[in-house]
Amino acid sequence: MEGIGARIRGIGQWLTGHAGWCLAVSLAVHVVAVVTHPTQPLDLRVYREAAPHVLSGGLYDYALHTTPPIPRLPFTYPPFAALVFLPLSRLPWPALVALWQTLSVAALVVVALCAVRLLGPRAGGRAARRRALLWAAAGLWLEPVRHTLDQGQVNLLLGAVVLWGLAVPRAAPGRGAGVGLAAAVKLTPAVGGLYLLATRQWRAAAWAVATAALATALAWGVAPRESARYWSALVTDTRRIGPVWSVRNQSLRGAVARLLGQDATATVVLWSVLAVLTVALACALRSAVRRHDPLGVLVAVELYGLLVSPVSWSHHWIWCLPAMIWLAHGPLRHRLLGRVALALWAVAAVVRVVPFLIGAEDRLARPAPYPQLLAWPGCVYALCAVLTLAAVALGPGGRDRPVRAPDSAPERDRSETVAG
Repeated sequence: MEGIGARIRGIGQWLTGHAGWCLAVSLAVHVVAVVTHPTQPLDLRVYREAAPHVLSGGLYDYALHTTPPIPRLPFTYPPFAALVFLPLSRLPWPALVALWQTLSVAALVVVALCAVRLLGPRAGGRAARRRALLWAAAGLWLEPVRHTLDQGQVNLLLGAVVLWGLAVPRAAPGRGAGVGLAAAVKLTPAVGGLYLLATRQWRAAAWAVATAALATALAWGVAPRESARYWSALVTDTRRIGPVWSVRNQSLRGAVARLLGQDATATVVLWSVLAVLTVALACALRSAVRRHDPLGVLVAVELYGLLVSPVSWSHHWIWCLPAMIWLAHGPLRHRLLGRVALALWAVAAVVRVVPFLIGAEDRLARPAPYPQLLAWPGCVYALCAVLTLAAVALGPGGRDRPVRAPDSAPERDRSETVAG
């Protein structure tokens, strides 16, 4: 066993030493795959075609007609997102697809670099950058990342904005603005604000709220009718997004709907599990903050957000990459629970369990009740997230001290802690 372990470590060291080449090969294979097997980035088409309606009206009446089980793809983001996407409508479609692919892959590299940076002061230097590039090369083939690229989704870009804001700027405006801007485009990144609160970055949290509010106000001024319509009714209408019960939805609500249906009993179970999960998050945040673990805090917050969201499509789970980085290199990397969670993430995201289940689901009529042979494996991302959250929570805490980001300095306001 020791010989096998030494050989595995040797392979890992060799790959890390040649991380740049590994990333180049991964990118080359990706380009070949895109050219030889082009996909239809339907979400990018929705962004492009719906955006002009924010000026003329009817933004939320637009829908791209596709095939079952989701025959209509409406625009589901806040009006500010449509303003951000307006330039896309001016580009030729082939140029837009190429540009979006390039930006998304670059964002993946930013996500890996910033996640490694948040590991702490010891994660700096050339070795850390090589490690991040190696993770970016591997992350390009994780199912949530592939799905994001295939659909032309905005997840990687928003994830990069959030992570860059939390890991790089030293001043509160820069750290908070990333979260606020991403949340103004798509609501789910707003959960990053919990990271700022957990790490006592009060001014950064205030900047996040101010940035999101300013962006929303700008959109309201440009498109008051669409803004009023969205924020008064559509923001809570999950029916427009798609079938909650589908295995495409990897949130806890989706898992419970597949396992138990959507009756009163399932609702009670769901709320009970959410209550327990909230307690687990509180324990995880306290444990990670006390042991000076910024990436652990962020991973716990983001996975919690994916679990409690009514709808978390599989392409939303790009946060599996920072989670895997933390499990592999974080302060609790030698714990058995962390190793089990890392192995399960690898199996679920590399073997592409969810797309296989989606294919099986689509060959069925509307499942009622949902087949248990599909329902239980369909909880795989939720299970990975719960195990990771438990790994963060059950790790030993250190002294009760503030979390600080690498290469950062305290702000003038001593009541606020500087963190990633």
